Amino acid sequence: MVKFMKKMNGVFNASEGTTRFSFLKEQAIKTVFFFTAFFAVIVVLFILLFLLQDGYVIFEKVGVLAFLFGDSWAPTAVVPLYGILPLIVGTLLVTLGAMVFAVPLSIGCAIYISELASPRVKQVLKPAVELLAGIPSVVYGFFGLIVLTNFIRVVFDLPTGETWLAASVLLGIMALPTIISVSEDAISSVPREYKEGSLAIGANRWQTISRVLVPAALSGIAAAIILGIGRAIGETMAVLMVAGNAGIIPDPLWNIFSSVRTLTATLGIEMGEVSVGSDHYSALFGVAVVLLIITLIVNISAVTILRRLKEGRTAHHARKPFIPSSMQESLKRVGEVSVIAALILFLLEAAPWYFAAVILLVCGAFYFGRNRLSRKHIEKIAFGLIIAAAVIVIAILVIILQNIILNGLPALSWEFLTQPPQNLGRAGGIFPAIIGTLYLVTGAIAIALPLGVGAAIYLIEYTREGRITRLIRTGVDLLNGTPSIVFGLFGFAFIVLYLGIGVSLLAGQITLALMVLPTVIRTTEESLKNIPQSLREGSLALGATRWQTISRVVLPPAVPGIVTGAILSIGRAAGETAPIMFTAVIFSSRFLPNSVFQPVMALPYHLFILATNVPGASTNKYGTALVLLMIVVGFYSVAIIVRNHFQNKSRG
Repeated sequence: MVKFMKKMNGVFNASEGTTRFSFLKEQAIKTVFFFTAFFAVIVVLFILLFLLQDGYVIFEKVGVLAFLFGDSWAPTAVVPLYGILPLIVGTLLVTLGAMVFAVPLSIGCAIYISELASPRVKQVLKPAVELLAGIPSVVYGFFGLIVLTNFIRVVFDLPTGETWLAASVLLGIMALPTIISVSEDAISSVPREYKEGSLAIGANRWQTISRVLVPAALSGIAAAIILGIGRAIGETMAVLMVAGNAGIIPDPLWNIFSSVRTLTATLGIEMGEVSVGSDHYSALFGVAVVLLIITLIVNISAVTILRRLKEGRTAHHARKPFIPSSMQESLKRVGEVSVIAALILFLLEAAPWYFAAVILLVCGAFYFGRNRLSRKHIEKIAFGLIIAAAVIVIAILVIILQNIILNGLPALSWEFLTQPPQNLGRAGGIFPAIIGTLYLVTGAIAIALPLGVGAAIYLIEYTREGRITRLIRTGVDLLNGTPSIVFGLFGFAFIVLYLGIGVSLLAGQITLALMVLPTVIRTTEESLKNIPQSLREGSLALGATRWQTISRVVLPPAVPGIVTGAILSIGRAAGETAPIMFTAVIFSSRFLPNSVFQPVMALPYHLFILATNVPGASTNKYGTALVLLMIVVGFYSVAIIVRNHFQNKSRG
């Protein structure tokens, strides 16, 4: 009996030891995931810290008000001037023009996708919009520099087409996918009861859309527009290539043919040639601080609106329209009058008199004759405009792709793809740039993927909504809204200089990893949320630990979504120029790097230099643009195919 009791006591002690070991293992895993999740907050704090540290000198020397409201930016003059008001005004004007161009087209296209398009058309249109988002900004800038500016110069008989108008149109095109996607999601999320109730009381489809669905989705549409504004404000390469970059305030202010310079373009132009530690260097970091604050405010506003909209839908399925019905008619009339007034001012300033007369005649006839039109005619006109918006969006995509493909195909050859550049890129190939781009992307995703997946696992599996979770999500949102050029400056200040790594492949990989980290976190979160809770509960009920449940039950079915996020991140990293300009790249090299501490060539930067600094390289410019476009769009296409495949599989 004594021997039996000793044996059982040993079993219990072993079981207790095993349980204690499992507990410590679970706590260690949870702690690791917590730090991966909190990493986004740390990165945001570090970015703010290093920007403020390097920009503080100029604020102290010049003064905050003089820096913000000084009307001259001339840091290299005999008496340097550090007033960034022209840069702020240029940024706001370009963004305003982009929204005037993008918002009507985006909302019209979103309405068409959500309410009018057949399932077959929708399957084509949504991926097309996503591919529009996948075109690298430097390719947009190249197209704008070669095609758009020349078109504006010829049509309006100007000395140069590099103007505020060109920058606004180009940024408007780039903002289209963001506004369309979020607006379409907001409209599609309006409860079906709204639509069915409106149609049941005798309203036609257009009345239902304009007076019920759109007002109900107005908060989501507002968030989409704010995100589009953030996209336009934070863009560097495209606006740098087409805006003219004159640090002046247009005179008169609405002169859309004036050259302007934005905050981001100033950083892109001047940062590469400034002396580290000089007043000019500090002033550029001061510009980055102002840019970061503006974009953070914009993106926080959009995230807050979307979060409240989501919480409102969860709390109450049937959400009431955002605007009270008593105010809708008056707001509608004020909006119509203001739009027409703005159109008149624009046309009187910019357009030929005959064109202005035709447009004003059409607008006036519609405005004053709308009460005489039947409901059926109004619906036809409205649907015609909506369809036209969708057609214009597709036409923009076709024009860009057609121009790049037709002009780039003659450059493609085995030698072009396998040889190094010669004669400053006018001859030879782009092999080192292709391999350098793949090196950068591979290293970036190798860093970002484990951090992003770990952060998402902690947020979904290990914690509930609370202060810590909100803080982490806010950090992720702020990191996602940070302009790419700010990542470049942070990488230069912290990784290149402070850590002493130097301009190198490793510095570029880390910088790109920080930039794509929010994408990995968000896509992984969505994948984990789609796993039924019953699977977790069943696994835990059978005695599995939380980590065993996550690793063996939750993660395997979530792998397709995680892979999709990784592919999207690869596509974005491959097409970025601003983050690697000051951290990783050189223009031309005949050899591949021997270690991660050497700089590399990269396709986006190679295209930028060819387009802006190397005359006589037209064929190779288009060839480089086409190869870059094929790589990035290829990644995005694979992500779309993978997503659609598993969506159809889950429905089946």
